[in-house]
Amino acid sequence: MSDTTAKTLNRSPAPRDSLPETHGDFGRTRVDLPVVLVAGPTGVGKTAFAVELARALGSEIVNADSMQVYRYMDIGTAKPTPRERSAVPHHLIDIVDPDEPFDAGDYLARARPVIATLHEAGKVPIVVGGTGLYLKVLTRGICAGAPGDPDVRRRLIEEERTLGLPALHERLRHVDPPLGARIHPNDRQRILRALEVFHHSGKPLSHWQRQHRFEDAPYRTFKIFLHRQRETLYARINDRVDAMMAKGFLDEVRKLLSMGCGPELKPMQSLGYRQLARHLRGEMSLDEAVREIRRDTRRYAKRQITWFRADPEYRWFDAADTRALVARIAREFTKILG
Repeated sequence: MSDTTAKTLNRSPAPRDSLPETHGDFGRTRVDLPVVLVAGPTGVGKTAFAVELARALGSEIVNADSMQVYRYMDIGTAKPTPRERSAVPHHLIDIVDPDEPFDAGDYLARARPVIATLHEAGKVPIVVGGTGLYLKVLTRGICAGAPGDPDVRRRLIEEERTLGLPALHERLRHVDPPLGARIHPNDRQRILRALEVFHHSGKPLSHWQRQHRFEDAPYRTFKIFLHRQRETLYARINDRVDAMMAKGFLDEVRKLLSMGCGPELKPMQSLGYRQLARHLRGEMSLDEAVREIRRDTRRYAKRQITWFRADPEYRWFDAADTRALVARIAREFTKILG
């Protein structure tokens, strides 16, 4: 690699901008094949980069976006285009309906067999998405020991109706301060789950998570985090929201509502869908909804950056230089895999 290419690649402000060192002969046995993780904030360009990387490696893509698993939710979740999906096989997209429960445990149960199949075929899986929890449980396991109780969950849902979600989030901050500080006040599913565990077991969910310690590490991983300058990223987010609206995002939400997908469903509480559903119910103008989508998406991107910055295994690369980065990774894997 030339000095010029190296300087072009290493523009990250974080001191973690080189590929991990490789150890051993990955090509010797299929079980030693690595898993590449491609993460980054929403709007940074993960999908386009992953498609090019998968083509260069002759591999396939495994989705790690918690919204792209749902059918009928295409525009607002920024799913890969038909052209991108025809260029490279994609897995774990459009696998459940919006009214079906799906969480990190379900993702783990679906993703690991896909990765095993790809490894058996001698392929390096490219796992792509911005849902940090999905990537974490895939590579570190899941805290399965925390007990739950359907009766407690039903009582909490009723309390949410009468008291509101902010009151439940405030209760969580009181009974489980570490988790309450990490969980966003609008993250209904995680708030209810954390309170369910506490009220059933008498111990906060953060206690159960510390017991687990996420030490199940079945894969050799290459973790890549794509980033852009903040002003550039925010401009891309604003432009993407406008593009979604031009493609028919409002009609997509209108169709989902007509199918019976009400606001109580987890996917309908996500970015964009929540605001446009409120507009269609007459609670806010379309201009107000679009402004809120832009603002909340920028805030979400900031939270994603904070999440992944806490994992020192991720190497940060400027998403503006993805062509050079793809070429570099392809050369590295050519050496590794032979």
